[in-house]
Amino acid sequence: MNEARTTNRVVVTGVGTINSHGIGIDILWESLLAGKSGIDLVTSFDTSDFPSKVGAEVRDFDVGQFMDPKEARRNDRYTHFAVAASKLALEHAAVDVTKLDPDRFGVLVGSGIGGMETIQKQSRRLYEGGPRKVSPFMIPSLIANIASGVVAIEVGARGPNYGIVSACSSSTHTIGESFRILRDGDADIMIAGGSEAAVTELGYAGFCSMKAMSTSYNDEPTRSSRPFDKGRDGFVMGEGAGVLILETLEHAQARGAEIYCEVSGYAATCDAYHITSPDPEGKALGAAIHKVVTMSGLQVDDVDYINAHGTSTPYNDKFETGAIKRALGDHAYKTLVSSTKSMTGHLLGAAGGIESAVCAMALKTGKIPPTINNEEKDDDCDLDYVPNVMREADIKVAVCNNSGFGGHNASLLFKKFI
Repeated sequence: MNEARTTNRVVVTGVGTINSHGIGIDILWESLLAGKSGIDLVTSFDTSDFPSKVGAEVRDFDVGQFMDPKEARRNDRYTHFAVAASKLALEHAAVDVTKLDPDRFGVLVGSGIGGMETIQKQSRRLYEGGPRKVSPFMIPSLIANIASGVVAIEVGARGPNYGIVSACSSSTHTIGESFRILRDGDADIMIAGGSEAAVTELGYAGFCSMKAMSTSYNDEPTRSSRPFDKGRDGFVMGEGAGVLILETLEHAQARGAEIYCEVSGYAATCDAYHITSPDPEGKALGAAIHKVVTMSGLQVDDVDYINAHGTSTPYNDKFETGAIKRALGDHAYKTLVSSTKSMTGHLLGAAGGIESAVCAMALKTGKIPPTINNEEKDDDCDLDYVPNVMREADIKVAVCNNSGFGGHNASLLFKKFI
């Protein structure tokens, strides 16, 4: 006989972030509401030969505060960020891991690329010194699932655990799949999000050769990421991690947890159009947004806020605007939309983790972070992008969108907890 499936309510009880604004959600949230950019000239490598010289780097990060230095040396920087953000999220949620059932405690931390720095370093060792110079830790360090594994080892989580790789939708998918795991009763608590550390010479060389990155504002780094603005010319690379603690409502209430919001919908679609360009008609992304609303038992008119993918590339922002209008109809013009990538840069596979944390904080505080550098109107981008100054609004429903190379789309719906 088949077991009867459970349907649990799922809530967010903590968030952990590492990004260019600093360590932890408090400094990130304060910076976003102030409209402060975390983008500057790249300092971790010589950018003289690179068309794009700006980025949102994590600086003054001491991995020794979060994991044993010996173990840290065996892992890539993207895993360092994942471990740090996960432990910060557990702390924010006031979770004592020794009191959890380890078999019902899971981890899904995704990455779009994985250990880019490891690939770069070990390739140099191979070509300069031969195969014997390559580290035995190279393979486990670079693979994109290893962050989930290392986080589980660090916190003793023996429940569902895997990595999702879907480019810039990776952490949105991990949060969505974690939601499903909890909803269906297969775990009590999940660490869910993403991590990325692609601010490297190899990362920049690849994206610059695609002409995907901003090159027009090297002399004014804080103005370089400008989603939905007519003068946008490409994305700005960011790095870091964003992690949520998701729990069943029953589990959260049993331990007296503070609840930030509820997760009530998740949808995943594919453009099936092009390996890098989004579908100009926004059919699949629009379908994801519409589905995530209807599966939550809501109407499109209930959507108050969308944290958009909003990468600051000419195509994405135009086509995403169209997808929002396709999904919400006339209500799109009454919906607050912002892209926090204008301040954090684009964290690739970690973007959805950071941006879901933003949605949780917006629902909890009633404050909407702005889209900075939104200065010149683009006729193709005609929604309310909360330009330049944060806005107070008693929102009850927030949607987070992310899209990735390969045509991957993911949407999450968060509700104010009542």
